[in-house]
Amino acid sequence: MTAAPVSVTDLAPIPTAEVYDRLVSSVAGLTAGEAAGRLSADGPNRLAEVAPPRLVKRFVANFGHLMAILLWVGGAVALAARLPQLAVAIWIVNVINGLFSFWQEYRAEQATAALRKLLPSFSTVLRDGVPMRVPAEDLVTGDVLLLEEGDRVSADARLVDHIALRVDQSTMSGESRPTRKTSDPCDPTGRAPSELSNLVFAGTSVAAGRGRAVVFATAGNTQLGRVASLTQQLVEEASPLQVELRRLSVVVSVVAVSVGAAFFVLALWLGGLPLSEGFIFALGMIVAFVPEGLLPTVTLSLAMGTQRMARRNALVKKLSAVETLGSTTVICTDKTGTLTENAMTVVEAVAGGVRYTFSGTGYEPQGVITPPPGEALTAMLDTASCASNARIHRDESAGWTAVGDPTEAAVVVAAAKLGPAADWQRLAEIPFESSRARMSTIDQRDELFELHVKGAPQALLDRSTTITGETGSVALDPATRRHVADEIDRLSSLGLRVLGVARRRLDEVPADLSAESMERDLEFCGLLAMMDPPRPEVTRAVELCGKAGIRIVMITGDYGLTAESIGRRIGMVGEAVHVVNGDELDRMTDSELEDALSGEVLFARATPEHKLRVVTALQGLGHVVAVTGDGVNDAPALRKADIGVAMGLGGTDVAKEAADMILLDDNFASIVAAVEEGRAVFSNIRKFTTYILTSNAPEALPFIVFAFSGGTIPIALGVMHILAIDLGTDLAPALALGAEPPEPGIMERPPRPSSEHLIDRALLSRAYLWLGPAQALFVMAAFFGAYRLQGFRDLLNLPDSGPSYRAAAAMALAAVVVTQIGNLFAQRSRGFRNPGANPFLAWGVASEVLVVAALVYLPWLGRAIGTGPFPTVGWLWLLPGIALLPLVEVVRKRINRRRNP
Repeated sequence: MTAAPVSVTDLAPIPTAEVYDRLVSSVAGLTAGEAAGRLSADGPNRLAEVAPPRLVKRFVANFGHLMAILLWVGGAVALAARLPQLAVAIWIVNVINGLFSFWQEYRAEQATAALRKLLPSFSTVLRDGVPMRVPAEDLVTGDVLLLEEGDRVSADARLVDHIALRVDQSTMSGESRPTRKTSDPCDPTGRAPSELSNLVFAGTSVAAGRGRAVVFATAGNTQLGRVASLTQQLVEEASPLQVELRRLSVVVSVVAVSVGAAFFVLALWLGGLPLSEGFIFALGMIVAFVPEGLLPTVTLSLAMGTQRMARRNALVKKLSAVETLGSTTVICTDKTGTLTENAMTVVEAVAGGVRYTFSGTGYEPQGVITPPPGEALTAMLDTASCASNARIHRDESAGWTAVGDPTEAAVVVAAAKLGPAADWQRLAEIPFESSRARMSTIDQRDELFELHVKGAPQALLDRSTTITGETGSVALDPATRRHVADEIDRLSSLGLRVLGVARRRLDEVPADLSAESMERDLEFCGLLAMMDPPRPEVTRAVELCGKAGIRIVMITGDYGLTAESIGRRIGMVGEAVHVVNGDELDRMTDSELEDALSGEVLFARATPEHKLRVVTALQGLGHVVAVTGDGVNDAPALRKADIGVAMGLGGTDVAKEAADMILLDDNFASIVAAVEEGRAVFSNIRKFTTYILTSNAPEALPFIVFAFSGGTIPIALGVMHILAIDLGTDLAPALALGAEPPEPGIMERPPRPSSEHLIDRALLSRAYLWLGPAQALFVMAAFFGAYRLQGFRDLLNLPDSGPSYRAAAAMALAAVVVTQIGNLFAQRSRGFRNPGANPFLAWGVASEVLVVAALVYLPWLGRAIGTGPFPTVGWLWLLPGIALLPLVEVVRKRINRRRNP
């Protein structure tokens, strides 16, 4: 018989004795036959995976966009016009573009499908009353799980027994410290599932203690499965850059076809060309206006951006995400491990009436205690470390790490900062219970017996009769009690976790070891205040975000006071911050949430649905949103965000799978560095887009001159020459511009508005009204100059074929290259200054020179595209062209400054 489906609210409030009956199980667990029957009926404990798009479909998509279709048609026209070499050249360009884009996307999408990898391979269960290890996929409802420290929980289950059980639920709730678990009934009203103390969930892990629990949900019915399903339902939207490239394809295609059609008519009307030659003429204009090298250059620039980001600890999975970071206006970040060290650390202590501060972070036992420790502090830390089960150790690869509860690890580290621990031998332990809010140990050193206690400070204070002073134990009078209570309130108001420490001298180990008998007449030793400290570099990163006009919104599963404290420490929030807890967010309407987001706000005790709703609201307000996360609970928001950023060290595979970028060091400062690189990428794309479009003018002008001269003046640059420029000489320099480092002050500008396009009026004006015309005139002058160097004087009777024409065409092509060298530096904000900041510039210039030399002087290559050697003195005519476009750019900037002072 299979148990009927139950919810967390059904199981949480019932007594332990009823759990077995409700889930149709027993203290001895299921029999082998029952387990097999339920597995057959319910299916394996495995999360379903969403099938990725078919490889063939993704492959074909790279050859079917508008610009690609335009080139396919262009090749077909060339073939129909009996120019097979031109058709093949155009089609090869298209194939190379498509293959390269597909390969980059294919590599970027190879993140492993990890939704089910979060489940461990095996679990320990009771079957027929016997403990046994079974594959996690074979767990069924009613199985009795046996949980030990270090185990990963494989299904949602209701606790029926426990001993000092603490579970790390950070993958579900985002809380930095393990949660105490108990088998006692609890009221689920108004509480998130992760807040129910008698339930454990798939994907979490046992931090300390042990327990026994009955499975009530597996696979997609678990909380993990619910979050996974929520993530899979989200539809991926195009990035801002993808939208811009689509717009670019449309604009370029429409312009190219329109210009081609217009000049087709002009060629027939003014030039008197036959219909077939008119088609070739129109094709030449289309090829001139289609920047064939733009798409591969964009892709390669993004790929280089990913490499630079990787060097700054940001691994990008999707190329389009590189630029999206640059346009980010809001970063929604969690707290633990991203803004903080994810390592509880004692920062302050009160002992013997003295306040002490501790330096040092993490689990490395190094730091300074100020003022120098007195005997009271030494006694308190000695007591607290005895009542702790955590251990710290140094790993060669991971550094200092902790095993056990992070709070206890912080205590052990604080004690180690004093020096070697006292040699106490543990004789007995009274485990922590939530009803007592403390734990105790009985320890022996030589002939001395002591009870050591740590826990909720007020609970210990109420059970104490004396207090440790610098000169010994003194009576705990009402005034002293009030003073200690004030210290507890002060430390708590700072968002610190406060731990009380107490002890009791014993003559011997008593026979009655009950908590009620032992934990009385205590000597209160003092207070330990700890926190998960902010990363030291985060404050500077937050400051940079403020200058860059990027807003930061913290969304955490932790408590509001803790979150607010961290926010204030790093300068993220001020006095007017509105802390919105999960239950308050549930009551908010969408308009109320938008109003809250218009001011300074942070979200605490947030669930996956809360985080997703906040991200959706910000996007609805027009923001480009980046979201950080590490847990299963973060996956839906990571997928919904414009760019999802997962933690590489502490993140779950589910979060990494849902994200677009992975932080290799889990550091918020690395996000800011990645934003800087993203802004540089967009700026660089604009630079090489202007660089590429500028050469459209000298490529188009020869066709215009030919048409308006009635065909008497030869075409200076034919279609093959244009392809040689776009894919031969221009490609490497454009890539060099794509590798430009971020400009000084780039992080002091506001984010790029969503309304700002990659190609705008200013860019087109610069390329087509300033730089392009100057370059075109220089190219035509070089073309005519080559004829003059060969003895031709009459411009209306120039040969349109043979060695003289090929030499003139080669000189025109060389003129494009020479002026493009100057254009390369005109596009840089630094101009000719500091070329060493970008070593690719030298390679770009060298490649241009080598390619044009090959086109001019290699006979077989010249025959293929229609070029030949021109007189050596022609190079002296061309060299001044290097300075032409930088001078034009200087004039343009001065005129603009006068118009817009």
